[in-house]
Amino acid sequence: MKVLVATQKPFAPVAVEGIRKIVEAAGYEFALLEKYAGEAELAAAVADADALIVRSDKVTADVVAAAPKLRIVVRAGAGYDNLDLAACSARGVVAMNTPGQNSNAVAELAIAMMIFMARGQFTPSTGSEISGRTLGVQAFGNVGRLVAAKAAALGMKVLATDPFLTPEQIRLGGAEPVAGVEELYSRSDYVSVHIPATPQTVGSIGRDLICSMPKNAVLVNTARKEVIDEAGLEQALEERPDIRYVTDVAPGNYETLRNRFGLRVFATPKKMGAQTAEANINAGLAAARQIVAYFENGDEKYRLNK
Repeated sequence: MKVLVATQKPFAPVAVEGIRKIVEAAGYEFALLEKYAGEAELAAAVADADALIVRSDKVTADVVAAAPKLRIVVRAGAGYDNLDLAACSARGVVAMNTPGQNSNAVAELAIAMMIFMARGQFTPSTGSEISGRTLGVQAFGNVGRLVAAKAAALGMKVLATDPFLTPEQIRLGGAEPVAGVEELYSRSDYVSVHIPATPQTVGSIGRDLICSMPKNAVLVNTARKEVIDEAGLEQALEERPDIRYVTDVAPGNYETLRNRFGLRVFATPKKMGAQTAEANINAGLAAARQIVAYFENGDEKYRLNK
């Protein structure tokens, strides 16, 4: 069995070495492709691979077609919109992610962004405190629960909604359940977004939801760019000069927003929610372990496709 790690943006060296040890201890061949030029180079490298580990690299139908021996691909991270699940299913390839491995890194960033905006992006002005404010957590999965716990420790009241959880499950996670996103936004001084980009969620956060937030509210997005209706966001910021938006995934109209609304808007230069040494290592090692478990025991716990 050959396990290929293919990353345009490489793992940390310690993560690569850890993956290598897991793969070789199981008796499999380890191969590494880093900083490759494009899809053609990836397709050539995966031609004889039985398993593939990627980060944000796109595993398209063409890549899958170029890999006749491929049995499993694992995205080292939670989001998986870079994997063509239909193409994997059509070729009988198991697709997985590694949920939870990056969660603490993203949760810490979400809290940091709240403080950053509360303190006026650290400009010399009088800011405010997040203690005593109400935080709404939109989606109460691995990241959402960690955000809730950290926010509560800082003195925030935490509300949450998740269509896949019961109110009791949300309460057990340390938050007050609300009926839906409309109530969440209308009651929250801060809303932290953790929903995936799906046909149901793309563009779902727009002018109406944002404008329903209380005075001086802050919307925090460490999820996906696509879940925000960018035109609606711009309209909301224009209509509500007290509202602010912070994200680690810049909207397509970011320069316009920044020019028009100044310190009320901030986006990190790149998506950095999972960009910590710890998350980098955890996700890579988890991906390797899942591949070994699949080959040795048929373990499909984190399978994404049918």
